[in-house]
Amino acid sequence: MHSTTDPDYGDRILFQNTRQKGLAFEEVYLQLAHFIREEPMYQYRLSIGTDSQVSRTTVFATAIHLHRVGRGAIGFITSRHVPRPILSLREKIFYETSRTLEIAYLFTPDKIEDIVDIFAGRRTRRGDIDFEFHLDIGTNGATRALISEMVAMTRGTIFEPKIKPESYAASAYANRYTKGKKIPASPILTKEQ
Repeated sequence: MHSTTDPDYGDRILFQNTRQKGLAFEEVYLQLAHFIREEPMYQYRLSIGTDSQVSRTTVFATAIHLHRVGRGAIGFITSRHVPRPILSLREKIFYETSRTLEIAYLFTPDKIEDIVDIFAGRRTRRGDIDFEFHLDIGTNGATRALISEMVAMTRGTIFEPKIKPESYAASAYANRYTKGKKIPASPILTKEQ
């Protein structure tokens, strides 16, 4: 995993959505803040989650999804390719969780505070925001044995862990991009990374 203490790290991860491509994290963050500022009187849910698809290689798609509850959403996707199939379920889920954590850490305490301040500045009809960490695991199937381990990895972040069926950023939004939709080009991991 890359060091997120590198101030330029977020600029090297590229995101896209259906309207834009090649966005650095700072551009994504500014669009998220703008989306909230447009209507700060509503409830929001900022979710981050990763899904993967294994073939001859393994592709990981990570979603940042901002839901204005009952009133629309905006989302961004980034990807990472591993040049081998990851066949171990534990390794694949660990990598998905690590990748989600990596993106969550781009939301520094200052960035989180700036988002919260958007709501604090309102005197009437003040909205609010929940920060969620979506894990692509659930109580049904083989991933249930990994729940406590993966949830423990999220501790220490402001993001509340969610599992299936509540983890839609991973199990629905990111999943669309691992199952055929085009995702942004990203570097293939090498041994040095």
